[in-house]
Amino acid sequence: MTGYYIIFESRGRAVLKEFEVPRPGADEVLLENDYSVVSAGTERANLLGLPNTVVSEKGFPFTPGYSGSGRVVAAGEKVTNLKIGDRVIVTWGGHRSHNIKQADSVLKIEDGSIDLLDAAFAHIASFSFLGVRKLKIELGESAIIVGMGILGAFAVQVASLSGALPVIVSDFDPVRRDLALKLGAAAAFSPADDGFIDKVKTAAGGDGPNAVVEVTGSAAALQQALEYIAWEGRISLLGCTRISDAPIDFYKYVHRRGVSLIGAHTFTRAKRESAPGRWTEHDDYRTFLKLVAAGKIQTRPFISEILSPEAAHEVYARLAENNNPPLGIVFDWRKIR
Repeated sequence: MTGYYIIFESRGRAVLKEFEVPRPGADEVLLENDYSVVSAGTERANLLGLPNTVVSEKGFPFTPGYSGSGRVVAAGEKVTNLKIGDRVIVTWGGHRSHNIKQADSVLKIEDGSIDLLDAAFAHIASFSFLGVRKLKIELGESAIIVGMGILGAFAVQVASLSGALPVIVSDFDPVRRDLALKLGAAAAFSPADDGFIDKVKTAAGGDGPNAVVEVTGSAAALQQALEYIAWEGRISLLGCTRISDAPIDFYKYVHRRGVSLIGAHTFTRAKRESAPGRWTEHDDYRTFLKLVAAGKIQTRPFISEILSPEAAHEVYARLAENNNPPLGIVFDWRKIR
């Protein structure tokens, strides 16, 4: 059987290739993707070979994509937790039509009411869950989400569900700021606004937000956050800082004011057992799915395009040219079966 996958062959060049789909081993399953979601920030950084990326360390070629959904189409003889036809979350699999996975690493979608299009966002959403959980927000604390990419769009919703009040957003793009308000943010500002720091402090109650989820990975955005955060506030570093190009006075803004900087890379999460602020991937997937089913988390407002993987070259050409790409680009693998 022929399968397909997307690969970055060189800087700025993405192509769709064929491969022979293998059979699963005794304790493995073969998964057929319905959807995979483009993580624009991470994939653009690797496409361009920016610092602090896999490509900067290992070079091209590079296989992008890590969040999707699909079905079990074959299972090894020792597999007991999954069967053919089960709908599943597909993680760390690249943008591919098919994946071989260890059966015990795959989470079955138990709720039949959940659409696989929504489920495809589970892994990306789990990053936002981690970034918010690490802040350990108390009911009624103020919070700001810095950057309204996909991670920011989920972080707004998760922070609100965690009891943050108010939840504020900053982003340069007026369309993204409008989306933040629709998702429940109390206020949304541009970092380029006159009096931006004072606006954030006022919206948070005067002293500045208690909690910050920094999603942009911009050192300049972190510097701004350190200027408006409340005394002894906490900043979750969810975005990947590729270039540290802004000098920060750590004594003035961190040490003296008792501010906590918390690394929130997904590789820091618990592997086997959830704990406060550090849930496992599978526990966060389950929570995401329950919240989607309950109508408490939305994905559809920020899905911008659902495309055939055959459009990969055009999609990534646009991504390379635009440092503020559309949200929620989804590849529909059913379109090339």
